[in-house]
Amino acid sequence: MTTFDNTLNADGALIVGAGLAGLFCALKLAPRPVTVLSPKPLGSGASSAWAQGGVAAAVGTGDSAHAHALDTEMAGAGIVDHGTAESVTAEAAARIEDLARWGTPFDRDDFGNYELGREAAHSANRIVKVEGDRAGWAIMQAIIREVRRTPSIRVVEGITAVDLARADGRVVGVFCRKLGDRYVEPVFIRARATVLAAGGLGGLYAVTTNPPGVRGHAMGMAARAGALIGDPEFVQFHPTAILTGADPAPLATEALRGEGAILVNDLGERFMPSIHPDAELAPRDVVARANFRQIQAGRKVFLDTRRVLGERIVTAFPTVTRYCREAGIDPVTDPIPVTPAAHFHMGGVQVDGTGRSSLPGLWVCGEASCTGLHGANRLASNSLLEATVYGARIAEDIGGLEPVRTLAPFDGIEWNEAKGEEAEQVLRNLKAVKDLRRVMTDLVGVERDAEGLRQALRDIADLEANAQQVTRAYLNMTTSATLVAAAALKRTESRGGHFRTDYPETSETWEHHTTMTLAEAHAIRAEA
Repeated sequence: MTTFDNTLNADGALIVGAGLAGLFCALKLAPRPVTVLSPKPLGSGASSAWAQGGVAAAVGTGDSAHAHALDTEMAGAGIVDHGTAESVTAEAAARIEDLARWGTPFDRDDFGNYELGREAAHSANRIVKVEGDRAGWAIMQAIIREVRRTPSIRVVEGITAVDLARADGRVVGVFCRKLGDRYVEPVFIRARATVLAAGGLGGLYAVTTNPPGVRGHAMGMAARAGALIGDPEFVQFHPTAILTGADPAPLATEALRGEGAILVNDLGERFMPSIHPDAELAPRDVVARANFRQIQAGRKVFLDTRRVLGERIVTAFPTVTRYCREAGIDPVTDPIPVTPAAHFHMGGVQVDGTGRSSLPGLWVCGEASCTGLHGANRLASNSLLEATVYGARIAEDIGGLEPVRTLAPFDGIEWNEAKGEEAEQVLRNLKAVKDLRRVMTDLVGVERDAEGLRQALRDIADLEANAQQVTRAYLNMTTSATLVAAAALKRTESRGGHFRTDYPETSETWEHHTTMTLAEAHAIRAEA
């Protein structure tokens, strides 16, 4: 492994995270210099690469950005920022063209028009996709190729940010650890502009569709630095993770239900039509709760694609087919066992329309941010759209501050696959991490109540205080977990992805965003 002094100058903007939001921002900053930090080789540790559905964009005949915005607001259960929804959906077509120009092989018909899919709570076919369910992977491959051939972008792999660095009232860079070096002096990387794009927090839950490294580190380090956090209680549980026992759980994309696949229990009963008029295409929170309650009642839940897709699933949804067959399931002849799983965080570091956080010098984009677009429940396939829109906006904002300069030479860090896998397994198997994930699943999951949330806050505090190996990374995890549980306890209603069994109705008095600092979350925890 290459070594270097404990201080590195980013020579321009610094982007923490190498998913779609971070890499899109880096490309939009070109030719201004930017350093991108990635804990793993590009494309292998980001949630973006795992996205199956596609990018939501009103690019079809008869559709409009305004209709897309209205669908976004409806799914968001009353607290989507209207102006944000209108502006983001209006930029969607331009961002799709960016991705296409950089080589994304979107599905098209014989005339070159996008072949658009349909997902839950959309009023039109507007999911721009690749080979049915390979959009995230294909987009990331195209973006990575473009990044690799852009001389203004320096990528440093095998390094993880654990703390924000502050001086004179602003963020001036990050403290990082090289791969596997959890107990040595962190590396300080100085930057004039820092962009946090390090993902969400789904991995804080025992059952999740997120990559192993996505465990609230971004929101946690920002909160510990004093950043204002928005809507932390709103966690989206995907209703149809494939139940294989794998960690993380593979995903059965919502597009399957868009094609007409149905949910049945082990008695062969279809239950969604009696719960919501849109049946399987109801908002995700509704479907997730329905599946959760079936399982709580002792039933098993299956996604049945056989009648509507049959053998076509093999070519139309190759990723899902591969996941199933690896688990010994043949989706052509067998229904697919599914379960709700932590999937997406609507909350995060609160930002304005340009991606600026409450901390000067810090911009945030992607799932680490809370832009106001998702409200209480994200509309399907709006996440990749948000990543590109805010990646571009941040680049434009920073571009006005950063001159075009040449990057100083830097050899980087040699990626060690064996050491990377070992470090990942060590973190996954730590008892403190397992215990935290179980607390979040059992007490801060699909359904919540005051008693359970208070117990969760006490348990998280105990884990934080008594873990044998308390690192900055673990503190970032417990910090994010505390914020989610504290905000969930504070919001005494049910809305979108947040459901309280002791307050099952939506309340007009709570028709607003949650804003919270870590100090406020700790105060709530102290009273638990």
